[in-house]
Amino acid sequence: MKESFIFLISGPSGAGKSTLLSKLLEDFKDELYFSISHTTRKPRNGEKDGIDYHFISKDEFEKKIKQDNFLEYALVHNNYYGTSINEVQKALNLGKIVVFDIDVQGFLIAREKFKDKICSVFISTKTSSELEKRLNNRNSMDANLKDRLINAEKEIKFLKEYDYLIINEDIAKSYTALKNIFLAEKLRIKRYNLDKILQEWKK
Repeated sequence: MKESFIFLISGPSGAGKSTLLSKLLEDFKDELYFSISHTTRKPRNGEKDGIDYHFISKDEFEKKIKQDNFLEYALVHNNYYGTSINEVQKALNLGKIVVFDIDVQGFLIAREKFKDKICSVFISTKTSSELEKRLNNRNSMDANLKDRLINAEKEIKFLKEYDYLIINEDIAKSYTALKNIFLAEKLRIKRYNLDKILQEWKK
């Protein structure tokens, strides 16, 4: 009796989105469908094609753009990232709750298309210096550190566009917050087929 929706997460690289989302996906794996983005960047250590991203060439990506295969796409740090519209729509039609991990630009495009079907959460560190510290501590020693910090400064200006904010200082507390948002969102009146509920209630 519930309608499917999109649970969308944004936030700067290094804020802990992937860690928090992996816990949510593990706890609610039967209900969730994680929208795996396509990207032209190279895999990082431990990342797998078809699990973390669909890693494709620039030529392949641009071909998909021409074929209008993306709900949204963006050029970030000289690499393309995009969300397949067909995969998202198929999951929604199956009644799955679709999870997005996309940047602000992608969020704004997705919200325009799906409107009330989207619940959005922005995840961030408390300060830019803390974000820089986390990026510096990454095993990969991110070569695009400066670009990522500049991008984070741009994205944080869009906080008011989101439904919820999590300042990730403690991973356990942040996950509890994310899980509670997800559980509450499933119970929103607008997520239900109210006509069907009222018909059932009269029996």
